[in-house]
Amino acid sequence: MSAAECRACRGDWPPAETLIADCGPANAYLYPDQFFPGWTVVVLKRHATELWELARDERNALMDGVTEVSRALAAVYEAKKMNYELLGNALPHIHWHLVPRRADDPVPRLPVWTHAHEPLALSPAGQRARIAAIRARLRP
Repeated sequence: MSAAECRACRGDWPPAETLIADCGPANAYLYPDQFFPGWTVVVLKRHATELWELARDERNALMDGVTEVSRALAAVYEAKKMNYELLGNALPHIHWHLVPRRADDPVPRLPVWTHAHEPLALSPAGQRARIAAIRARLRP
């Protein structure tokens, strides 16, 4: 897939209004389905499909961003465990799914993908509130 064909590169996904923070080589966005509260994606700003395609410094900076966002998410959502998913099967563009797994998790031992549920879209105000709570926990 070329960058011209990639939804992330074209700006079609994730929605711009879900931007949480600039994380250097990537941006963090609140995932549109908030059934699992705080689910966030960290999306590389340029097109690449594999971690080995990144120079060491870029890869390290990406991992620093993933780490910082996950630390903030764990604090805001009182995560018992953070899940980190880098798949790329549906969208071959480097992006991490960060999912805080909480005490009230409906499937604590299974991947979130396996739990059938109606997607939970927040109101614009609810979305802004979650984004603000996460931003407040990010280190400057």
